[in-house]
Amino acid sequence: MNHADMNRTTAQDKWRSVAAATGPADRAAAEAGVRLAYRTAGLAEPARVVWADSPLAAVALVRGLKDQGRSVRDEVRTRPWAEERRRLHDALGPAGWAAHWQATGAHLWDLTRNLAERIRAGVAEAAESAASSSGTARPAGSAETVASGRGAAAVRLVLLDAVLGQHDAAWLAAFDGHGERLAGLAAVAGHAGWWWPYENVAVVCERPVELHRDEAGRLDRGDGPALAFADGFALHAWRGMPVPAAFLAGLADLTPERIRKEENAELRRVMLEYYGYDRYLTASGARHEHRDETGVLWRIELADDEDVAMVEVVNSTPEPDGSHRTYWLRVPPRTRTAREGVAWTFGLHPDAYEPLVQT
Repeated sequence: MNHADMNRTTAQDKWRSVAAATGPADRAAAEAGVRLAYRTAGLAEPARVVWADSPLAAVALVRGLKDQGRSVRDEVRTRPWAEERRRLHDALGPAGWAAHWQATGAHLWDLTRNLAERIRAGVAEAAESAASSSGTARPAGSAETVASGRGAAAVRLVLLDAVLGQHDAAWLAAFDGHGERLAGLAAVAGHAGWWWPYENVAVVCERPVELHRDEAGRLDRGDGPALAFADGFALHAWRGMPVPAAFLAGLADLTPERIRKEENAELRRVMLEYYGYDRYLTASGARHEHRDETGVLWRIELADDEDVAMVEVVNSTPEPDGSHRTYWLRVPPRTRTAREGVAWTFGLHPDAYEPLVQT
């Protein structure tokens, strides 16, 4: 690995950690970054920097400000990004820029984009839900306060004014070591969450206090919020799919009957994954459909949904204690033989599946 590749790898690791960071912000360092970003953009520093515990609370705070002046996001973030990208693109050329992006920011793009989209959706949904209900006095950072006034549409406009802080990590990884005019943005991102730059005031968010993801990087937790902030604003998800908090709370008491009665097909699949396909097959009297040298095909017929087809396979390599572990492979409902199902997991036609050693 040459020196340039080592630098790209170091930057990628650094910004991956920033994107997933949780816990209290370094407020002094973040505020210094805010002021540097304003100065670099040729603006006077904001008279005040105020803090919010979550993006939801920040939107409520922004909407309650009276003297913030106009948004300066264009000067602070949009123009510097565009100028630095153009400069680096011109220096590297189209192919060089594409290779540089693939080696740096591309690795973080899905993580940061998905987190940002989920947070925006969560804030907007909280506002819309609150707007449809009635209430009187509410806490300053509550969804009800956010939704007051012009309603949820105004919330979405405020979200467009946000600089994404730590969730700008993909772009910052690509420009790490390039372009001093992005130093202020990088400093804020390294020490805080989202922020809103206005002429007279900057509103800065704390980072989440919890973040739980699966091996694919998707928000994922079965026993609580997958993403949570200190003030209680939270997102719940199972393997990337948004789910209601109350739904997750009931997973511990699942029964096959309750799974069968769930009308929402997506939620029913979550229930099956949580409960365990093998356990559900046993408890549900699954139909044994086919057996061959590769395994056993089982089928469960579900009302108003596709069948659940599973292939039971046994690992030929023994465990340290001499036992052989059984695995359950979810296969397409159209599967008619165990061999066909196992071949499908390898992307092969059944006639082409000839394993030298079964594992």
